[in-house]
Amino acid sequence: MSQFEKTPGWLDWYQGPSKPKFQLPAGAVDAHCHVFGPGNEFPFAPERKYTPCDASKAQLFALRDHLGFARNVVVQATCHGADNRAMVDACQSSGGKARGVATVKRSISDAELQQLHDAGVRGVRFNFVKRLVDFTPKDELMEIAGRIAKLGWHVVIYFEAVDLPELWDFFTALPTTVVVDHMGRPDIAKGVDSEEFALFLKFMREHQNVWSKVSCPERLSVTGPKALHGEQSAYRDVVPFARRVVEEFPERVLWGTDWPHPNLKDHMPDDGLLVDFIPHIAPTAELQRKLLVDNPMRLYWPEEV
Repeated sequence: MSQFEKTPGWLDWYQGPSKPKFQLPAGAVDAHCHVFGPGNEFPFAPERKYTPCDASKAQLFALRDHLGFARNVVVQATCHGADNRAMVDACQSSGGKARGVATVKRSISDAELQQLHDAGVRGVRFNFVKRLVDFTPKDELMEIAGRIAKLGWHVVIYFEAVDLPELWDFFTALPTTVVVDHMGRPDIAKGVDSEEFALFLKFMREHQNVWSKVSCPERLSVTGPKALHGEQSAYRDVVPFARRVVEEFPERVLWGTDWPHPNLKDHMPDDGLLVDFIPHIAPTAELQRKLLVDNPMRLYWPEEV
């Protein structure tokens, strides 16, 4: 028995995912996924806003192999706060096939940052989604960004589209490559030509250091259909958004499963069918290769490029 009790109504990840029909290009990277615990080995943070199921490195790597990915980027989950041990352990156990994105506090020492670097960490995540984290002062985040820039790391930012105007000046002052999670969570119901999404495209257009993950259609979709029951055109309402980003910024896009899909309320997608979403948003072999191989390798394994 785990010492932790899951948040009521928590949806566990999908068991027995299908084999994708879409054949991933050789060397493909799942550039956004997580590990949770296991809680008995890597306890969840006291300040967490949710308690997840366990989702171990072994289960993540089994999914990687099943779906046809070669590598993972393991992003620190908010349920672990700034205790990066579970993520670091996954990276160190991967035989060089995983890199990490950490959450750090201002108090971290240079030696500790170097240890994270040696373990495979290549970025830090700043979360601005208020229901998931307590607010960290921007001067503290900017100080962290300045320190990690010296290691060649990047900053991953997670925010909701409605908050981009107030965060614009902070984001555009960051001294690193900046990677936006899930296209800045656009409101799909407002349509691909909304002012909100136009502002996000302008953000990327005007700042060449800004990249975007075109992931998590299962979080953004309003009308679906869901990635369940063999559905080959899942989340079609999200396709025009992701496709526009991929086609306009082919050198600055990443994709990931988001396994084990924290805090989904409505349904839990079949990860095999999520992979089948990719050719809808990156319709050519060249775009697929950039999205899944060239771009993540450049960002996370530059020494191999």
